[in-house]
Amino acid sequence: MKRSRFYISLSIIFPFIFTGFTIFAAIVSFRLTKYGMVHGLEPARSVFWFIIVISCLAYVCGFALIRVILKPVEKFVAEASKFSSFGTSKKSRKKEWSVDKIQQFTNVFDQVTSVLSRMDARHFFPDIIGESMAMRGLLGLIKKVAPTDSTVLILGESGTGKELVASSIHTNSERKDAAFIKLNCAAIPEELLESELFGHEKGAFTGATKFKPGKFDMANGGTLFLDEIGDMPFNLQAKVLRILQEQEFYRVGGSRTIKVDVRIIASTNKNLEKMVQEGTFREDLFYRLNVFTLHLPPLRERKEDIPLLVDYFLQNAPKKAEISSVALQMLVAFSWPGNIRELQNTIESASVIAENGYIEPVQLPGKITGAFNNPNYADFKMPAHIPLDERLQEIEKSMIIEALRKTGGVQVRATELLGINQRSLWHRIKKHNIDVKGLKNTEI
Repeated sequence: MKRSRFYISLSIIFPFIFTGFTIFAAIVSFRLTKYGMVHGLEPARSVFWFIIVISCLAYVCGFALIRVILKPVEKFVAEASKFSSFGTSKKSRKKEWSVDKIQQFTNVFDQVTSVLSRMDARHFFPDIIGESMAMRGLLGLIKKVAPTDSTVLILGESGTGKELVASSIHTNSERKDAAFIKLNCAAIPEELLESELFGHEKGAFTGATKFKPGKFDMANGGTLFLDEIGDMPFNLQAKVLRILQEQEFYRVGGSRTIKVDVRIIASTNKNLEKMVQEGTFREDLFYRLNVFTLHLPPLRERKEDIPLLVDYFLQNAPKKAEISSVALQMLVAFSWPGNIRELQNTIESASVIAENGYIEPVQLPGKITGAFNNPNYADFKMPAHIPLDERLQEIEKSMIIEALRKTGGVQVRATELLGINQRSLWHRIKKHNIDVKGLKNTEI
């Protein structure tokens, strides 16, 4: 049974609230007057009519006040609804505006808040490209942790932009005027890593002909980014732990402690909790690093950001080029196991070999175009005149429907085909109003 909903105008609610308070106050006054009469005090029989008059005046004043307040709000809502930034069609907008004013205001202000959050993200993090819900949530967390001195652990697959996030945290911190030092723990041989981290004294080992400062020395007062910390040798983990705890260390071949003031940001694409259980990563270091954790979503879970990233990479490509509608649709549909780094390399390569400065599917790698040779992907080939946002929504919807059709409506299996988690799939099914029941038992 469908539940009915009733709405009451604000113009009615607020005056009645004013009137209610007035009546309450008048009743209290009346009771006090009655008490006075019983105890021989001077009666005030006209208080009843006084209550009526005051209540009416309160209602009128309340109505006038709410109109004064709501008028500019209604004007703002009417003007805001005209902007295409909200991404609603005329049909859906007409439906939205048919409900009560409270719902109208909620819809518009939610949309305005969304637009402002994107603008805020662009202001604070101009180098981080993304307007998806996942990225907006991530940017909100970055904005909160950046001004602090908290240790940050960035988790994410290779190529998701962990170094860029670390750099953005530093840029928006109190240490922005100091050094931001990077060290890839996986790129330096184990026998040299200790010297790179802590520096060495002259004569500390064969070949140490002079004093050399380490990364902690160089990052003093600033931020040290330890990339791929999951690859750090076990024996060095204890020394890094000491710095986190005591803010001091010994140089290789040195005998005196060196005090430093360094903020640590670490990143890894490995499962550190599993490594702790296996005994390959120190548990105490893990908990020291895991003060504030950021999870970077893979590109396959933020496909709506792909056109923005493509546009950004095209603007910065060695050879200026544009991309065709079909080629863009292929990029959006691809799973991108190498994430943003793979997309960037693809765009750079395609722009170099593009004929007449226009990227067509023929300039894309075969692994990207191959899926589109399948007739099942015919739904993606849409006319170029369709607005980008609508086109992307249709692409996403078609991909989800196709995945559900292939799996007979089994969502768990569909998530494997789409490369997203089950919660993300559920939200997208709800967003596109996809009839999952109608796709069951249709497995191809």
